Amino acid sequence: MPDFVHLHVHSEFSLLDGANRIKDLPVRAKELGMKAMAITDHGVMYGVIDFYKACKKEGVKPIIGCEVYVAPRSRFDKDGPADKEYNHLILLAKDNIGYKNLSKLVSIGFTEGYYYKPRIDLEVLEKYHEGLIALSACLAGSINRAILEGNMEKAENIAKWFKNVFKDDYYLELQNNGIKEQVLVNQKLVEISRKLNIPLVATNDAHYLKKEDAYNHEVLLCIQTGKKITDPDRMKFETDELYIKSPEEMADYFSNLPEAIENTVKIADKCNVEFEFGHTILPNYEVPKEYKTHYDYLRKLCEDGIKNRYGENPTKEILDRMEFEISVIQKMGYVDYFLIVWDFINYAKSQGIPVGPRTWFRSRLNCCLCYRNNRY
Repeated sequence: MPDFVHLHVHSEFSLLDGANRIKDLPVRAKELGMKAMAITDHGVMYGVIDFYKACKKEGVKPIIGCEVYVAPRSRFDKDGPADKEYNHLILLAKDNIGYKNLSKLVSIGFTEGYYYKPRIDLEVLEKYHEGLIALSACLAGSINRAILEGNMEKAENIAKWFKNVFKDDYYLELQNNGIKEQVLVNQKLVEISRKLNIPLVATNDAHYLKKEDAYNHEVLLCIQTGKKITDPDRMKFETDELYIKSPEEMADYFSNLPEAIENTVKIADKCNVEFEFGHTILPNYEVPKEYKTHYDYLRKLCEDGIKNRYGENPTKEILDRMEFEISVIQKMGYVDYFLIVWDFINYAKSQGIPVGPRTWFRSRLNCCLCYRNNRY
């Protein structure tokens, strides 16, 4: 059986587009004899942690990625039809630096580039490309669109840009999806690959688990677009090939380009993101030198706060409540967290920036009450 790894896979978190349940993906990969699998949802990374844990449970190597949307101009340009036609791009994290950069890019897509979809642009892609592998994506990728426009010069220039930025971590993505335009695109991508010395990789843009799930995926698209399955003009994929294919199916289709299959395994070997669970990771909060511990400083702030609110001689009830609250904070390991949150709220107040202290305090108080009532 040939070795092959799916590097372009959509889960249920490609909302109303991906029909793959995360828990089913590594199980299917294991059934088909695959040792690794990627997750590449549209513009988001909501399913990454669940996917990572599910893969580890099944003994399948998780590859963390995303199919990002790339603005045709700047991510800040949001001018009607000119900026509505975003391009697709697959990004895979090689290591934890790459994971952080991928998270940064996806966040920027929402906070700065959102226009119909969360979009990034070439500027931030170049800035945060370290630790990432790029694949040229589906027919909605920028190179593939240029090919379908008949503009090979433009397609080659795009490929050159990506190769210049990503070096040996940029691949031209061939697909076996039953779409007629893909046949032409594959041919031209092979030509570009040989001309510019850019490696090829085979994917299948899997939106559902098995071939027989294609109809269920059509129903999902109807829900997304507000159409009925009987509507002749509804959005649909003119294929039932977008499923988790076996290594044999992929190798058979790309038998004349075995390197495209082999490169899936080479890419999987490059990707080694590791998550560590079980402890809270917080920035180090620098306390004044006269305090030995973070807890000592938190206690001092609490005592000052009590005096500020209740005077120099607060009642025993108030002091007992303070002792209870800060003991719970200490037991739960939230001393640094409270200091960090106090720091930015205190700064906001000192600068006249409105904050919601009542809502914040009540949420913290509820934590303490739940702890006291043995709900933790």
